[in-house]
Amino acid sequence: MASIDTPSPSARSGSGERNILARLWYEKETRGVILQILTVVLLFAFIAYITLNAIANLALLGKTFSFDFLSEPSHYDINQTLIEYTSKSTHFRAGLVGILNTLLVAICGIILATILGFILGVLRLSPNWLVSKMVYCFVEFTRNVPVLLHILLIHGFVVHMLPKPRAAQEWANLADLVFFTNRGVFAPMPLLGDRFSWVATAFLVAVVGSFIFARWAKKHQAATGQHLPVVLINLGAIAALPALAYLLAGSPVGWDIPALKGFNFRGGFVIRPEFLALWLALSLYTSAFIAEIVRAGIEAVSKGQWEASSALGVSRGRTLSLIIIPQAMRVIVPPLTSQYLNLTKNSSLAIAIGYMDIVATVGGITLMQTGKEMETMIIVILFYLGVSLFISAIMNWYNNRIKLVER
Repeated sequence: MASIDTPSPSARSGSGERNILARLWYEKETRGVILQILTVVLLFAFIAYITLNAIANLALLGKTFSFDFLSEPSHYDINQTLIEYTSKSTHFRAGLVGILNTLLVAICGIILATILGFILGVLRLSPNWLVSKMVYCFVEFTRNVPVLLHILLIHGFVVHMLPKPRAAQEWANLADLVFFTNRGVFAPMPLLGDRFSWVATAFLVAVVGSFIFARWAKKHQAATGQHLPVVLINLGAIAALPALAYLLAGSPVGWDIPALKGFNFRGGFVIRPEFLALWLALSLYTSAFIAEIVRAGIEAVSKGQWEASSALGVSRGRTLSLIIIPQAMRVIVPPLTSQYLNLTKNSSLAIAIGYMDIVATVGGITLMQTGKEMETMIIVILFYLGVSLFISAIMNWYNNRIKLVER
């Protein structure tokens, strides 16, 4: 006869399942994974809920949630386009023009802001009192004035201070080739011939060869201690090889020179006042923050590095470029990433001066014409999110590449 204290098989199996679940929950790593899965599920459920709720509310207003409007004609002009576009083009084409305009000002702004920021950051630590104080005043003034005011100020200067086209032909030009006017900067445009592919191929070969030579020179220096002028050799190769291909190909590049016809210049290419103002304003504003980041990064390097280099007779310039800045980059890169992201997002202020970026096209005119508030805002948000994540990925890769490796 079985004892009344013996648990039944079903009770033992239930207790075993509870014990397994308890062990899984009390394990730190497993509990973390479970909580992350639950968080993701709840997040997607919340997104699905608000999406379905929004679609239902739109249906009550007689609207539908769709992106069919992208295939409809846009019926508006854009003053600056990097691709072919007319008012008969679709909203998708208009959005693509806006995306390219945003990327253009963001890329140009990041390049110029980085160059100016590093120069100003180094000059901020200059032993010359006047230079240091001038940079200090510029940095403090620029950082403490809203970026929108910088954009409006520079745009007003470009539009009202630069001469009209007819006056620019007389004195506001460079060698009668580049003309500075209140309608934009007009410059010669290259016309590529059939054999220009020779020059492009030579340039690519020179760039690839420069990377290979730089890696070899680094290994050679580690093995022998001999330092080669890598930068000068690479710059010479990148300049000389395409130039030689250009001559052998019979100069396959012509030039379309701008000329005054009527009340404006015709020919060449033009940098619009809106782009020029936005580019300069964002670059100058961001360079002030980058200058402080560079200054802090340089000062974070031990003074013993300066003293040791000076004791060896190394000049201040070579000490800065070969010893200090490579070490300071580990401190500079993380906050530099934030400034690149800020510059890209601040480009959305372009609508204040009429620069047709993604916000002005899809998020502005297309929204008002179609009444597709949610769809257009989703496009704009996803674009900025994608660009920001791409910039972060590139900077994180570079940061991991230069970080100290512990043994």
